[in-house]
Amino acid sequence: MGSDTLTIRPNNAHRFKPAIVKECIHEIVKERLSGVQYQQENVKDLSNSLAVSIKDRVKSLGFDRYKLVVHVVIGEQRGQGVKMSFRCLWDADTDNHVDDVFMNDSLFCCVTVFGGYYY
Repeated sequence: MGSDTLTIRPNNAHRFKPAIVKECIHEIVKERLSGVQYQQENVKDLSNSLAVSIKDRVKSLGFDRYKLVVHVVIGEQRGQGVKMSFRCLWDADTDNHVDDVFMNDSLFCCVTVFGGYYY
């Protein structure tokens, strides 16, 4: 047999780790949004920029063969409730997700990162 082997499950060192990913999300969002006031015209660029920064940081953690999907929602803080839901095909043995919420007096930001193992 050659050195080429088919990997159908991630080894423990490369498995998507929600606790570590949540720390990354929390650090980036807190650093980028702490003093920011909600301005509707800036939300699109800000949410895109946050998503790219989070994806790049999570990619650098070395979760080999994981497809990452980063979802960022930013809204004006007015005391309202927000409900979000997602649907997808899921392998409970390999796939995972994590979310985090940031709020200040002016805005809220909900971030969800999905890690789907690529077979």
